[in-house]
Amino acid sequence: MRSNEGSSGAGGGAGGAGRASGAGQLGVNLLGLRSHNTALVLDLLRTAGTEGISRLELAERTGLTPQAVSKITARLREDGLAAEAGRRASTGGKPRTVLRLVPEAGHAVGVHLDRDETRAVLVDLDGTVVARRRAPLDLGAGADTVLAGVAGVVESLRAEVAGSRRAPLGVGVALPGPLDHRRGVLHRVTGFPEWDGYPLRDALEERLDVPVVVDKDTNAAALGLAVGGVGGSFAYLHLGTGLGAGLVIGGSVHRGPRTGAGEFGHQVVQLDGPPCGCGDRGCVEVLCLGAVARGEVEEAARVLGAAAANLVGLLDIDLVLLGGRTIETGAETFLEGVQGVLAARAGRTGEATVPVRLAGGGVLGVAEGAAQLVLAPVFGRGDA
Repeated sequence: MRSNEGSSGAGGGAGGAGRASGAGQLGVNLLGLRSHNTALVLDLLRTAGTEGISRLELAERTGLTPQAVSKITARLREDGLAAEAGRRASTGGKPRTVLRLVPEAGHAVGVHLDRDETRAVLVDLDGTVVARRRAPLDLGAGADTVLAGVAGVVESLRAEVAGSRRAPLGVGVALPGPLDHRRGVLHRVTGFPEWDGYPLRDALEERLDVPVVVDKDTNAAALGLAVGGVGGSFAYLHLGTGLGAGLVIGGSVHRGPRTGAGEFGHQVVQLDGPPCGCGDRGCVEVLCLGAVARGEVEEAARVLGAAAANLVGLLDIDLVLLGGRTIETGAETFLEGVQGVLAARAGRTGEATVPVRLAGGGVLGVAEGAAQLVLAPVFGRGDA
């Protein structure tokens, strides 16, 4: 059944998007346009690329009436989000005008707060990085110091689009968990208990005057990978200053009702093992990072592989992706080590070996995923 376009707004926004009043009227309007039908059209415009797509094709692929598509695309063109991309010959009648997305019409900022460094990117509507920043960070330096540092990095990136009429659509912030994604409140970040209960999203929105979304670093990276084309159900294992997992099940990021999914690094695999910062002993994280610190990368890969095998056996996922700066220091060793453990498991169970790949994206992969916390819902591609 074809449907007509309803109201132009879809209430609320991504993790508080739309609450900040000084974000720049056009930027807020774009977030307000995020009705289901508009998101469908925007996503098709984006995937069509520079070749564009006609209104008739948009109607056929969305199930919307031609009249509804015309209303939506007229509004998008009025706001500068869509433009004509020429004409295309049709099977009958006059040539069809095709439309394309205008990537530079909007931007989002993605910030990765690691335990010792801030990495941030400014991306356009296509998700293309147009500017990047890195700065030292001490996550234990206190909220005021950390927020001031984040604000400085974000303002520096915002200056990249100062000549535009639009402020960034929002800021996505990714950092180690655990945390409450819906409320943007941190819990007891491993090694930094002083953050427990801190309302990071609201504090940053007040300081930056733009909508802010907060999520775990692994969830942000997994969302970015899914939006970037990784399909099916997969686990993104991030080994940097800590160890965690981002889980995509059936194409959607699986956070759990309390954003507790993916605390992968704190599964206990050695009951009498060394103490971990979380309070347990023998966690995968402490064993893996301890081996790395001793220069025993092959042992670290074996430990990571054993934990990955537990995850594969529990969730029956299609793919394991590895990322994070510690992985990058010995990428091939980690890749071969984890794949070897999974192959051995498959040999015992008679199942096909789950493939292991490097995630790509480098040290900015989490920051780019953080930007998608803002962008993906605009295109109907995320549940942020």
